[in-house]
Amino acid sequence: MATVIHLDTHVVVWLYAGYLRRFSPAARRRLDREELRISPMVALEIQYLHEVGRISENAGVVLSDLARKLGLAQAEEDFSSVAAAALSPGWTRDPFDRLIVAQAALSGAALLTKDRSIRRNYRHAVWD
Repeated sequence: MATVIHLDTHVVVWLYAGYLRRFSPAARRRLDREELRISPMVALEIQYLHEVGRISENAGVVLSDLARKLGLAQAEEDFSSVAAAALSPGWTRDPFDRLIVAQAALSGAALLTKDRSIRRNYRHAVWD
């Protein structure tokens, strides 16, 4: 059984856009070998980015494409549990980051992110 790794929003957007050179060799290996999961908050953040004009496609298009191509799936932990876990980290005021990290933490999964703040504050966050 493959290990599960959660993906931060920018990772999903870059994968959809085909920006594979933005990933380190180690990150690309993990993307190839591990089961890819996202918090439902990643879907919401992608939709938000679409609505404000930062990305061209909506969340449904992006996530359906990556589900088909890479087997990307949403994590299924109970939202009440995720929200409760997101109450304690005081290192960010960003609700997306808090919930994305909390989702990964509930399952003890790694989180692939280039975000230095997340990597400093979530011990299972990885990039290199």
